[in-house]
Amino acid sequence: MSKVSCKVLVVDDEEDILMAGKLLLKQHFEVVKTTSDPYKIPSLLQEHNFDVVLLDMNYSIGATSSKEGLHWLKQILQLSPKTTVILMTAYGDIELAVRALKEGATDFVLKPWQNEKLVAILKTACQNRSASVNGKRCAEKAVRENTAYHYDGFIGVSPAMQRVYQTIDKVAGTDANVLILGENGTGKEVAARALHRKSKRANNVFEIVDLGAVSTTLFESELFGHAKGSFTDAKEDRAGRLEAASGGTLFLDEIGNLSLALQAKLLTVLQSRQVIRLGTNKPRPIDIRLICATNMPLYDMVREGTFRQDLLYRVNTVEIHLPPLRERRDDIRLLAEHFLKVYQQKYERPELRLNSETMRRLNDYHWPGNIRELDHAMERAVILCDGNELHPDDFYFAPSEDGQQKQLGLDSLADNDYTLEALEKMMVQKALVKHAGNITHAAKELGITRTALYRRIEKHGL
Repeated sequence: MSKVSCKVLVVDDEEDILMAGKLLLKQHFEVVKTTSDPYKIPSLLQEHNFDVVLLDMNYSIGATSSKEGLHWLKQILQLSPKTTVILMTAYGDIELAVRALKEGATDFVLKPWQNEKLVAILKTACQNRSASVNGKRCAEKAVRENTAYHYDGFIGVSPAMQRVYQTIDKVAGTDANVLILGENGTGKEVAARALHRKSKRANNVFEIVDLGAVSTTLFESELFGHAKGSFTDAKEDRAGRLEAASGGTLFLDEIGNLSLALQAKLLTVLQSRQVIRLGTNKPRPIDIRLICATNMPLYDMVREGTFRQDLLYRVNTVEIHLPPLRERRDDIRLLAEHFLKVYQQKYERPELRLNSETMRRLNDYHWPGNIRELDHAMERAVILCDGNELHPDDFYFAPSEDGQQKQLGLDSLADNDYTLEALEKMMVQKALVKHAGNITHAAKELGITRTALYRRIEKHGL
C-alpha cells in the first residue's frame, strides 16, 4: 500500500528498539520520528503534531512499575488530546496496560512485537484518527465500497472463499466458539479479526495469544496471572491474558502446539470460565468469546493421542476452513494485481505491469507459503525488476515436493558478480524468502541478531 498519511512518534529508551521500529514503520507511514528521551515529548508534539505516539512504559534502568509510562501518557493527552497513544509493554505489564487503557491509551503491543501486527495496529489507529478529524469512516470501508472483491480484510471471489464469508457472517454475531483451520499464510488471524469486528464485542478488546510462543514454564503465569511472591520473579500481582480479554474476544493462535498437560489446564479454565492466579485459591470469572486457530491436523492428533478430544469439542462449536492458495486459483490474479498496486505506490513505480507469461507462472506455482508468500514475492519483484514489466525471473519459485518446479531469480548471481557484498545481499534475500519475511527466523538462520539483519536490509535497500 502507499504510505499512510500519518505522523508517528516512537518513544523508547532502547536504541535497538528505536532503530527496528523506524526501519519497519517508515515503509508504511509518511512521518516516523523516534526519541529515547521522554522529556522531549512536549517539544516534539508541538513541532510535529503527531497523530500517533508509540510509548514505552518504563525508562529508568531496572524499572518495572510502568509509572513513567502512565505519567507520560497523561502528559501527552493533556498536551494533545486528539493524539492516539499506543503503549509498548512486556507480558508482565499487562495489568498496568489495562489500567492505562482506562486512563486514555487506545491499545497496547507486546515486546518483542510481531511486525505485521504492529503495523496493523498503527494503521488502524491512524485511520481512526483520520476518521475523527475528517468525519469519515476509516480507509478500510472505502476499500470495501470501491473494490467488489474485498471482504473485511480478505480478497477473493472463488467459491471456497465465498463459503468462508458466509460462515463468518452467520457465526460472527453469536458467542459460539470458533476453530479456524488452515495452512500458514492463509489468513487465520484476518478471519479472527473479521469475526471480532462483526461481533457484539467489537468495541471491546481483541486479545491475541500465540500459544506456540508461550513456554511451558510460563504458561500458567502468562494466561492465568499470578500473585506477588508466587515464584521468584513475581514481584507484584498480575492479571493473565485471559483476564485481560474479559469482555472481548480471546484469540488463541497455534493451539495445536500445546502439550497434553497444558491442554488439560486450558480445558479446565474454558469449562469453568474462571481463572485462578498462581499463588492464590480465589477463582476470578472471565467473560470471553473464544476463537482458536492452528495449521496442525487436530483430528489426526486426537487419533494419535497427542490432542485431547474433549478440548477439541470445547473449541470447535463452529469450524472455518481457510483454503490454501493453490485451491483458490481464481483469486491469484486478483491478489497479484492488488499487491502490485500496493507496491507500485509504495516504491513509486506506477509503470510496472505483469506480463502474460509471468501471470501464467504465478497461476501455475504451488504457493507453499500461500497469500503471505505471494505478498512478499510481489514486493521483492517490484524492488528487483529493471524494466517496466515483471518477468518470471524477477520472482523466486521454490521447488515443489516432486522437484519439478524450477528456482529462479535469487538462486544465482551474475557470472561476474562474486563480491562479498553481492553474496551477502543474496544470502539475506534468500533467508527472507525462505522465512516469508520473518525477521526473527531469518536472523537466526543467518546467525546474526535482528538488529544486524535490519542494518543489512537497509544497507542493501531490501
